[in-house]
Amino acid sequence: MEIKVPQVSIGSCGLTMPVIGMGTASYPPADADTIKSAILEAIRAGYRHFDTAFVYGSEQPLGEAIAEALNVGLIKSRDELFITSKLWSTFAEKDLVIPAIKMSLKNLQLEYLDLYLIHWPLKFSKDVRRFPVPKEEVFLLDTKSVWSAMEECQLLGLTKAIGVSNFSSKKVQEILSFAKIPPAVNQVEMNPLWQQKELMEFCNAKGIHVSAYSPLGSNGTAWGDNRILDCDVLKEIAEARGKTTSQISLRWVIEQGTSVITKSFNKDRMKENLEIFDWLLSMEDLDKISALPQRQRKNGFLSLLIESSTELEAEL
Repeated sequence: MEIKVPQVSIGSCGLTMPVIGMGTASYPPADADTIKSAILEAIRAGYRHFDTAFVYGSEQPLGEAIAEALNVGLIKSRDELFITSKLWSTFAEKDLVIPAIKMSLKNLQLEYLDLYLIHWPLKFSKDVRRFPVPKEEVFLLDTKSVWSAMEECQLLGLTKAIGVSNFSSKKVQEILSFAKIPPAVNQVEMNPLWQQKELMEFCNAKGIHVSAYSPLGSNGTAWGDNRILDCDVLKEIAEARGKTTSQISLRWVIEQGTSVITKSFNKDRMKENLEIFDWLLSMEDLDKISALPQRQRKNGFLSLLIESSTELEAEL
């Protein structure tokens, strides 16, 4: 049975987005057929928001899944879906932004995105061939010129909304100082053990919606860990409520007023992740989670993305 996912308003553009989305990044990378099959299964379960990016290599299988879902009647119109993609750092310069979004649209077989994000506040040289990227090939983003091109993407109708990902309050404020169209969304890592309270307060005050990735700590990846699933406090709350630890974490995230990007290609876990809308955490539960020690992984995915650079990291 398909589960109806609530919507949340994003930014000041009047757009709504499903509060839970399916991420399409996978580690180790899945083959195209696996990704496509998982997306079709997710549509059957009730997912309508799909999060992709050029660097994930999942745009093309997502596009194929959307085309098949339309063809077999799983959805009646592309408009039933909310599709997010992201500007990769090798294309993060003014003259490359519009060609980059057009390339993503071609991969996806779509005429427009619902949301287009700057993936990182970084620019890579065009000949990046390995990860972590050597620090001499990593540069700070020319935020003003790149954001101007992002605004042009929205004005041209290539995307309904624009935003950022992995941006600190400092980097978001930089955009707000000159933006004609403010970011609708900031997609960042967030979970009960990395609650991002200051960033949440900042974005809320500025009318920017926060979307959370790695709500379960990216367990099973090279940059993630199992701290969420092994957290005794979350386990105790889950046992008392007859829920899973994953469901407690996901429910906590959306009760902060954020949306959340989950990632599982497992049919049962896909459904389990959607079964979080007909119950609430108690104030006692929320107080216990709020008091959890906060321990961000050392730079998280960033440590795999680029070589360590104290100078660069201080600017992000």
